[in-house]
Parts: sequence; structure tokens; C-alpha cells
Amino acid sequence: MRCLFLFSGGLDSMLGVKLLQEQDIEVDLLVFEGCFFGSGPAEVAAKEFEMKLRVYDFSEEHLKMTKNPPRGYGKNMNPCIDCHLMMITIAGEIMKDEGYDFVATGEVLGERPMSQNRQMLDFIERKSGLTGRLLRPLSAKLMEPTELELSGDIDREKLEDIEGRGRTRQLELVKKFGIKEFPTPAGGCSLTDPGFSKKLRELFAKKPDCGKLDVELLKVGRQFWFGDNKLIVGRDHDENEKVKELKKEKDCLIKIKNFPGPLGLLRGESIDPSVIKKSAEIVAWYSTKARKENEVEMQTLVDKEEIISVKPKGK
Repeated sequence: MRCLFLFSGGLDSMLGVKLLQEQDIEVDLLVFEGCFFGSGPAEVAAKEFEMKLRVYDFSEEHLKMTKNPPRGYGKNMNPCIDCHLMMITIAGEIMKDEGYDFVATGEVLGERPMSQNRQMLDFIERKSGLTGRLLRPLSAKLMEPTELELSGDIDREKLEDIEGRGRTRQLELVKKFGIKEFPTPAGGCSLTDPGFSKKLRELFAKKPDCGKLDVELLKVGRQFWFGDNKLIVGRDHDENEKVKELKKEKDCLIKIKNFPGPLGLLRGESIDPSVIKKSAEIVAWYSTKARKENEVEMQTLVDKEEIISVKPKGK
């Protein structure tokens, strides 16, 4: 028996893997990576389990769906139902192409009200084309049995009936399986963060055609809009390096010529010189040393380097 397991690296997914391995089922791990979450926790947990992990980058298709999710958003900009459906559908395609017997996840019935209630779990199973082949080991005894449980290939009695947000049973299983380290419950998706969601909503409104690099910029520095132009100001050395890394060909880089300080990146299809000047004033303002000066020389770079003089001034 071969299983393709959607593995987040969280405690529930770790326990789901152990429950299947307890029945001598061969388990391969799959994690999805996108603009709003990475594979880091899954990589750490897979290393602890000494298991290989397949990382599937679906950034572009996931971003496209996030702009207009068919089943809407949660509390913030999180389209949890469509996100889970997309991942499980892709996993189902891999299952069929590569000869796996079923797909499994660490989902727990009732743990998340939007995407893990019974109606949604059943809907995702049907819509993904995995009816009878999608197993949630932690809540399996509360769900309709899969084909493999009905056939006896999987012992249903060795699966669990966990429901809700409590962790008592999970912690008992941690001791049973001798799991030494596991993450505390926390959202690994930036779409559930109210501050990030606000910035993303604004980006979608101003730049409906935005791509992955535009989203990455939301995670860096201080953010300012001037119409359709956007300024990002790094807050430390690491963010300055990230700003350089995310620069596109037509972006304008702005830095102080004679003092240490932040790096600014100005992005827009057409950038007016007055916006460059205003942006340079803001970049200068965020240097403690430059802020004390009446006038500061700034280096700006688009196609070629230019020097302009500005008075440091906040927005």
C-alpha cells in the first residue's frame, strides 16, 4: 500500500504519518510552497522522521486563485476552502499518475471552522475527484470509510476519532510514538494575518495583474503608495539586501549618497520625477544621521545613476 501524504510539518500531519506507518503503509511526503507560505516546517519535521519530502511550488496558480477565490475568503484574505481543494486536487493527480493507492492529510474534523467542518471535508473529497481515496487518519472513524477501509487494506480500528481544537489526544499520541519535537499550533500562512491581508488587498486593488515579486515586496520594509507607484524602504541591512534581490528592471533604487541608511525601491509602470523626489525625501528621513541635515544628496538608479538633493521629510 502506497500513500501520498500532504505534509505541513505540524503536529497533526506528523501524527497522521505515524498512524499509517503503524499499519506498514508506505508513506511519501508532499508539501506545497506558495507566495504566502513555505516548506520550512515540513522540511524540519521530515528530517526528524528521516523521510524524503517532495516540495511542489504552485505560487503562480495559487496567487491567481487568491485574487478571486470561487468560495470566498475567511476572516482575512485566506481562501482556505479553495486552497485546500487546489492542493488535494493536485495531490490526486500525482496519485493517479504515479500509482499511489490513496491520498492522506493531517486534517482534524472541526479544528478549523471554515475548511475542516464535515460539509467542507466531504465537499473537497468529492470536488477533488478523490471520493473513497482521501483519508484523514486523525478523524477517520468520524467520517465515511474510504474504499481501502471497506476492503480491509487499512484497519479502521487503528485510526482515530479526534474532533475539535483540543490537543489532549494528540499529546497522548506524541508519547505513544515517541515524537521528541513538534511545533506549537500556529498559522503558517500570511493570508491569515490582518496586517498582511490589508496590504495585499490594497495591492490587488491597485495592481490586479501583480505577480509573485510584488507579493514578496509586501513582506519587506515600510510601504508607501503614490497613486500606482509604490515605495518600499528597508528597515535594516537584511531588508536592504532583500530589496535589491526583488528589484525589477524598471524599478528605481534610492539610497543616501554620503550617509549609511535605508535602501528604497520605487516600483511603477511610469514613475514621474516628482515621485522619485518625494520618495528620496522619505528614504532620507529614515536615516537618523541624514534626518539632521537640511539637505542630503541621494543616489537614484533606473537606467542610469543620477544624484538629486532633497530635504529629509516623512510622508
